[in-house]
Parts: sequence; structure tokens; C-alpha cells
Amino acid sequence: MRQKSPAPTGRQTVAQPSSSAPPSVESGAVTADQFRLRYRIEGTGMPALVIGSSIYYPRIFSQELRRHLRMVFLDQRAFAQAPAESDIPVSGLSEILHDIERARQQLRLSSAVVIGHSGHALMALEYAKRYPKHVSHVVMIGIGPSLSAEHMAVADQYWQDSVDPERKALQAENLRRWPDEGGDQGFIQSYVHNGPKIWFDPHFDATPLWEGVELNMAIYNRVWGIEFRDIDITQGLDKLERPVFLALGRYDYISPPPASWDPIRSRFSDLTVRVFERSGHTPPFEQPELFDRELLEWLESRRVR
Repeated sequence: MRQKSPAPTGRQTVAQPSSSAPPSVESGAVTADQFRLRYRIEGTGMPALVIGSSIYYPRIFSQELRRHLRMVFLDQRAFAQAPAESDIPVSGLSEILHDIERARQQLRLSSAVVIGHSGHALMALEYAKRYPKHVSHVVMIGIGPSLSAEHMAVADQYWQDSVDPERKALQAENLRRWPDEGGDQGFIQSYVHNGPKIWFDPHFDATPLWEGVELNMAIYNRVWGIEFRDIDITQGLDKLERPVFLALGRYDYISPPPASWDPIRSRFSDLTVRVFERSGHTPPFEQPELFDRELLEWLESRRVR
């Protein structure tokens, strides 16, 4: 049984989105079927392709990191502008991986660090397997080996075993006050109201992080609910020679705990695991200075000479 968690250091705040982008920001969109996959490029240095959302993820990673990496924040179909729901084409992981490659070509990235958080971490890994010559490093954040029923049961047990009555009471109160409403806004509200399971600070309100984010739930449900449920990430690992950095938060209760990786760690040719002790699901946001230092030191140690 885990020890009672220490009291949070204080409520985190999120900077409100700026109405005007600084001159160093480049933005645009890649067309993929009926989707407009927006991108936002910030920073200088080694190219780093951040998969997921050009709105959400610029708010997650620090400005300091942008001094070392040229960060390309890219939408994927489940978090992108799309046509009317009735016109959305059937899309899954394969189409999303093809979209990432299409964007890489359009943005003329010969090779890049590929970064994914949560389910996007699995996308980053699968993209690296499919297009290894265009990937220098893989960074996976806040994820277990799959979203299978077995792994989700382990995540739930990890939550049940943690001795923190205040955190559990806050979670129960949130669910009582804000029942699941379904749909895209219901998903965002559920993410916010499950804060005690997601953030080191159980009181943290993530609402500003989601401002302006669009969701295509049919695609999300297929990829997260079916493909990531059934995925076997060990397939093709024997051919992946790129180094992988796995960043996990000790207080992440919506993902399987760090020990869930133990059975397959040896299947990676070069895997580095870092567990951030005062983070939940999102270490780059919750412990930015430590995350930046660990990531940059790892990139330097794995730099091709």
C-alpha cells in the first residue's frame, strides 16, 4: 500500500491564451481528407514534432524548452477542425500516422524528435516504427503500454491502493456535482472533473488548458476506445533502433502505474524511464524545470555525433 501523498504545494495557474502571437511563431494548416490539421511552430534548435493539438500542447510545454527545441505542435484528426459530423470519414490510427508523415513532408522536417503525451505517446511510438528514418528520438509522456481492460484495471487498483482520503473525497464530490454529459464538451468536462486522478494538485482546474480545443468524438472513440485498447506495442519493437524517453508521473491515476512497463522494458533497444514524484498525468506542465532538464540531458546524451 502506498504512503499518504504529501500536501500539494499550491494551486497551479494557467496563463490565458494570448490574442496575438509573437513574431517568432509560425502557424498554418495541412489538409488531410476533409480535415484541416493546424500546426504552430515555436522555438529554435533541434526539431521536435509534438503530436496532438496545436492549441492544447503549446500550453503544456515550457517557454524555456522552446529555447532549445524548434517545437512543431500538430493537430491530429480527433483534435482538429473537421466538416459536419455526417461527413467525417472513417479514420483510425493508420490514417493519423499517414497524416503525421504528410505534415512532416509539407513542413520539410528531414528528421525530428517525436513527442506524444497520453494516447498521443502511442501515436509517437507507432509513427517511429513506421517511419524510422525521419525520427531521431521518441518521447512518450503519461501513458501505459495500452488502454486494455487489464491495464485500466491496474490503474484503478493503483488509485484504490493510494492512501489519500482527501483526494478520493474530492474525486467523489466532483463526480456527484458534475455527472458525465457525453459528447465533446462532456469529454472535456470529464477530464477537468477527474482532476484528483490527473494532477498532483487535486484542486487544479484545467479548464483554461482546453479553451478553444475541438474534438471529433467518433475518431477519438475508435482510436482510444478500440485501437489503443487492443494495441500490442511490442510488435515491431525489435526493429526500432531509436532511443525512447518515457516520462511518468507518480500521481497519475488515469494511466497504469510505472510498474506496468516492467514486463516489456527489455523489448526496447534503448529505453530511459523517468518517474516524476510531484506530477500526475502531465509532468512537462507540473514539474517543468525538472522535466526540461531531464529531457534535454537525455537528448544530449543520445545525440548522433
